[in-house]
Amino acid sequence: MSNQVYHIPALLSDAIEGLNIRNNGIYIDATFGGGGHSRAILRELAADGHLYGFDQDIDVLANVPDDERFTFVHSNFRYITNFLRYYGVDHADGILADLGVSFHHFDSAERGFSFRADAPLDMRMNRSAGKSAADVLAEADRRELIRILGLYGDLRRPAPIADAIIRARDAGRLDTTGQLLEAVAGCISPKQEKKELAQIFQALRIEVNGEMSALEDFLKATLTALRPGGRLAVITYHSLEDRMVKNFMKTGKTDGELEKDFFGRVQTPWKMITRNPITPSAEEVEANPRSRSAKLRVAELLGPEE
Repeated sequence: MSNQVYHIPALLSDAIEGLNIRNNGIYIDATFGGGGHSRAILRELAADGHLYGFDQDIDVLANVPDDERFTFVHSNFRYITNFLRYYGVDHADGILADLGVSFHHFDSAERGFSFRADAPLDMRMNRSAGKSAADVLAEADRRELIRILGLYGDLRRPAPIADAIIRARDAGRLDTTGQLLEAVAGCISPKQEKKELAQIFQALRIEVNGEMSALEDFLKATLTALRPGGRLAVITYHSLEDRMVKNFMKTGKTDGELEKDFFGRVQTPWKMITRNPITPSAEEVEANPRSRSAKLRVAELLGPEE
């Protein structure tokens, strides 16, 4: 691995404070990555505390701490309940998820996450499973491409970009980031070039990794993975992610559908700890510009009588 920084965790102190860590508790870092959040959690744990770190990218093994209180799980965080059962854990005291992409993925050209270098269009977090970005571009029809680009990329005019991709692939498969850039060049505003290219690559990454369905599965799993009184802290970077997390923490459902009792009181399994999301300070954004869109939300699981 190169000498580049693997990742700088966003909102580190706020996330750790939000977990309200018990030093003998059991915690889950659902998105281990560079291990920054995990190391901060371990500093708060006593000898009888334990932390489970989940990540589907095998590259993170280089960051795993040599600590008896830590167990690394090579898996997508959507499967946390399966692995807790495997390790004989009834409930965790806190779960943290940072949904941002590690610097490592953007800075490792061969992974295909960035438009700044010509590389294979891969974008898979788990390179041993699933379709690559090149596969998605080769197989998706026009309607599906418009949906991916519009929904996941927040692009205002996804149709011309989808049409350009179809024309290019009809002339030959789109296998590299450079080929994709060449294909969409005529549809990109010169004044918004970097922003729109970032949106296209973001959309493909979300689709390739099934990020929204994985997030939904993960959130639902926290209802059984946490003990009553346990904390869930989630850092988002995309409006769709943040909306899903906000809905879930307010209502217990990712679509935000409210359930009320006979007296009209909203029924929710969560107590909101953060009424509004916590965002990085100006000082943090200056030190780590990639943290600028981060939003932290924290909720506490209520007991059956609450």
